[in-house]
Amino acid sequence: MRYIRYASIAIFALALILVALANRGMVSVKMLPDEIAGFATLNPGYDVPLFVVIFASVLAGLVLGFIWEWIREAKERATAAARAREIQRLRAELARLKGEKHEGKDEVLALLDQAS
Repeated sequence: MRYIRYASIAIFALALILVALANRGMVSVKMLPDEIAGFATLNPGYDVPLFVVIFASVLAGLVLGFIWEWIREAKERATAAARAREIQRLRAELARLKGEKHEGKDEVLALLDQAS
């Protein structure tokens, strides 16, 4: 199983290297379009290889997707926490009621009754 994982990682790394080698051309990346840049006093632009733009876009999409999913699941996490608190409260109440049931009995008989 470990070798399958290593082979998968190697194939993925090879694919990333091939994409990077195929997209080595330099592109100009600007923060604002030229039409809006006239209103802004600062419009930085950078020349970077195309594969950096591709990988950064994929990474930004992954991060945004993870954040979106985390926000979407907030209701489920709150419900699960409330259920866990309710279960803990019910377990404590059950232990208290079992203790009241055996109150005034012989300790050995209470232990035997509690075990069954």
